[in-house]
Amino acid sequence: MPANTLDSVKNERKWFAPGRPLATAARLMLLSSCAFVALGYHPGFEDDGVYLAAVERRVHPQLFSHDFRFFTMQLQATIFDRFLAAWVRLTHMSIAWSELFWQCVTILVLLATSRVILRHLFQSERAEWAGVAMLGAMFSLPVSGTALYILDQHLHPRALSTTLILLAVTCLLNERVRCAALFLLGAFLFHPIMGAMGISFCFFLWLAQRGKLDWVTGAAWSQRAAIAALPLGWIFEPPTPAWRAALHTRTYYFPFQWHWYEWLGALAPMLLFWLLAQWAALRGNRLLARFAAAVVAYSVVQQWIAIGMTAPPALIRLIPLQPMRYLHLVYLFMALLAGALLGEYVLRASRLRWAGYLLLIYGGMFVSQRAIFADTVPVEWPGMGSSNPWLQAFMWIREHTPDNAYFAIDPWYLKATGEDYHNFRPLAERSVLADAVKDAAVCTQVPELADAWRRQRDAQLGLNGFSAAQFERLKQEFGVNWVLVNYPASSWLDCRWHNRLLTVCRIP
Repeated sequence: MPANTLDSVKNERKWFAPGRPLATAARLMLLSSCAFVALGYHPGFEDDGVYLAAVERRVHPQLFSHDFRFFTMQLQATIFDRFLAAWVRLTHMSIAWSELFWQCVTILVLLATSRVILRHLFQSERAEWAGVAMLGAMFSLPVSGTALYILDQHLHPRALSTTLILLAVTCLLNERVRCAALFLLGAFLFHPIMGAMGISFCFFLWLAQRGKLDWVTGAAWSQRAAIAALPLGWIFEPPTPAWRAALHTRTYYFPFQWHWYEWLGALAPMLLFWLLAQWAALRGNRLLARFAAAVVAYSVVQQWIAIGMTAPPALIRLIPLQPMRYLHLVYLFMALLAGALLGEYVLRASRLRWAGYLLLIYGGMFVSQRAIFADTVPVEWPGMGSSNPWLQAFMWIREHTPDNAYFAIDPWYLKATGEDYHNFRPLAERSVLADAVKDAAVCTQVPELADAWRRQRDAQLGLNGFSAAQFERLKQEFGVNWVLVNYPASSWLDCRWHNRLLTVCRIP
């Protein structure tokens, strides 16, 4: 062996130090911490308006007495809120710290499990760590056209479900089918849509491990026949105008309305994984080739299912199931394997390349998140004050208004400059009339809420310019007794607090 090659191998072994559990754990903790900071942590952001409020209601039943249906009905299909509420009662840890704790645990386990997967697919540790590092940095990568990230900036049942799916994948790679089935069951219980995607992928991985992907078309027809046998009459029930209005607020539900670059982001990974499968087969890496082939088969079948569910107008009730979200797992594996290949063939054992690689991917994603959360600190620690006027208002409301207070707010407040998509309901811990943004998404999943959503949304339009008579009518029609409006507010209102932007007032 040439001297320079021997030195390179020695340096790699010295740096990666295989067989040292403490070093491995330390490396995972470091990468998890970097991933956490690059992603940011923002409780109450986006979907957490539903999930965090549901947990708060479970722990404190006196909350949200006026509007609990806008988040509890959607969560009937998941154990997430029950799980976290049980954890709070068992440990006596606050809800805020519990959510942060499980977010950190999820990141750590997700990265550790990803490393186990890469150990099956690659022979070198540098590939494992480069792949894990890439995945951690890419948590905030948008999944083309779907309005998803690989991991959210708050604790989401999809994150727990994804972690369980990856654990199932590791079981399959070790030929432990029953173990995989248990993890997939857990994934389904936390997030049925993601759980179904995980079951689909693991099915194709199981086929790939046995060299049976030639049977994939038959498997797809078998799945469709089984689905057809279920009682699905609700699919053909005529949707109400209010439900259609809510549905069309989510343009990402409709793949045939996507831009060309979103379709490119959906279809290009199929080609890339197909090329990876061919390349790995030529190099004799049968495990990697079969894994990539499983991703290809999963993508092709799920893409056709998505087209079949979203194209026919008669199946409009299926659109909220968002079948294009199969791309979430595809993007996760794409980030993981792209990093591994970089580590194997580009970074190698060069400390300088590794330093530049880590700085580029984590620094770049941190900067991108700061652009999204320009008016909010990167990590919102529990109990920490905020310079964001919206969060200041939510905090004052939580601490100084009665539990049964019922608020009205501009229905488009989530899109206000500087608000950064923080939801009023879980952060203020008070009932509020339906908004035009997040509650619309809830109505697409729970059609019976659509009429109430549209009526409440319309009643609040132009709230900041309401007259005394309009405020009185709002109180009489819905029972609202508090408002959060722009500062300064109408002198008719009984205002109790304000900052430079907002004021909290009672309706007399």
